[in-house]
Amino acid sequence: MTEPGPDWRQRKKTATRGRIRASALRLFREQGYDATTVEQIAAAAGVSHMTFFRYFPAKEDVALSDDYDPLIASAIGQTPDTWPVIRRIRTVLVEGLRLIHDTDRDTLFDQIKLIVATPALRDRLWADQIATQRLILQALGAGEDDPRRGFETRVTVAACLAAATTAILVWVETGGTAELPDLVEQAFDTLARAR
Repeated sequence: MTEPGPDWRQRKKTATRGRIRASALRLFREQGYDATTVEQIAAAAGVSHMTFFRYFPAKEDVALSDDYDPLIASAIGQTPDTWPVIRRIRTVLVEGLRLIHDTDRDTLFDQIKLIVATPALRDRLWADQIATQRLILQALGAGEDDPRRGFETRVTVAACLAAATTAILVWVETGGTAELPDLVEQAFDTLARAR
């Protein structure tokens, strides 16, 4: 008998992580974030509470997780470096959001609605945005040769993320009536006009 390969193990881990996340989001929606315990999430996902903590350090992490940041950074790193920074970020964010919106719109809406409605999660969202900014800056190679240019790139990345976040918040506040990718496009258009 042969030992299962690393691909099988990774698929199993990914499936377990997804099951925990889906169970958590369902329970948060049904009974509220504060009323939901890690033990309830673990039981709903069919894992032990210790297994929960192997995948998520805290309840907040399962509510905020999405695994998109590394994908965004990688995609930005693959855009032409001759493009302006705003175009590189806009292209990746809008294309990525279109894919997510088309395949997982309701889950994304519920997750963001939960974050907006829960003060502890809202606070963590802003802290997580700093981590996203760092990943994007690394992907852009910002400041490696010129500290002044690095500062300008940092400000630009922060402005792009703020524009996208504002569009996402408006999407939830208006009940998801507009298409999220369209709102993000409008946010970037506004940012471009503000120059």
